[in-house]
Amino acid sequence: MFGLLNVNKPVGPTSHDIVAGIRRLLPRRTKVGHAGTLDPFANGVLVVCVGPATRLAEFIAAQSKQYLAELTFCATSTTDDSEGVVTPTAAAAPTEDDLRAVLGEFVGEIEQVPPAHSAVHIDGRRAYELARAGQSVDIPTRTVSISSLRLLAIDGRLATLEVDCGKGTYIRALARDIGRRLGCGAYCSALTRTRVGHFALDKAVKADQLTPDNVVEALLPANQAVQGWPTITLEPRAEAELSMGRSIIPPPAQQCPPAGAYVAAINGAGRLVALCEVSHDGQTIHPKKVFHL
Repeated sequence: MFGLLNVNKPVGPTSHDIVAGIRRLLPRRTKVGHAGTLDPFANGVLVVCVGPATRLAEFIAAQSKQYLAELTFCATSTTDDSEGVVTPTAAAAPTEDDLRAVLGEFVGEIEQVPPAHSAVHIDGRRAYELARAGQSVDIPTRTVSISSLRLLAIDGRLATLEVDCGKGTYIRALARDIGRRLGCGAYCSALTRTRVGHFALDKAVKADQLTPDNVVEALLPANQAVQGWPTITLEPRAEAELSMGRSIIPPPAQQCPPAGAYVAAINGAGRLVALCEVSHDGQTIHPKKVFHL
């Protein structure tokens, strides 16, 4: 079994809970993992990797993401979301003009401190473990990328933003920082991930609709994890060579990607066989990850 599931995670369960539920639907010892955590209070796209496709999770996690975020102003939260201890502030709610005036400051390459209640490692432990134990958490600033930040609605203390961002961006931290910039405080009170790469929410299957009878039908081809990569189609002999970890000569009838490029090698049936790198002289293709079924 080798493929991907585009799952619509509901509010409540953890990403690990969703993975565990899917694992119970599959044959014993089938590897299952996800390609980017969604917090329990959030819903939306969770890409689940099945079988050898678990080795593709890093490539999915690196892709751009889109969120719909609800911000609640005039309050702060210990977790920067609705699950923490919420403390009201005395400040007035921002106007639409106030909010629009500061949003541009959060677009582009920005510096961000992840929430104290996050999975960031601090001295070998997760930050949330230290925070829950009452210990002070000092998380280094990191650079994240936000390509688009659109105000969709604002009504009193509530606003809805559409966020397009890169890997490692915490929307909870973005809400917190916008609230600080406005001087009124804010936290992320609801969050929906609408896209990971090309995996869109309108194409996702609800987690509770998956059964042992339909889960295999819901699997997407593993090569969708690297959609957009250059591809080569392998003849049977080249497929056998790559499957044994051996380098091959670029197929003569196909245009080889440039030297040093990464390429997805698929067989005649369209199955992903390996992720490869073209040699610096462009004469050979070296396997980097080989997927055995």
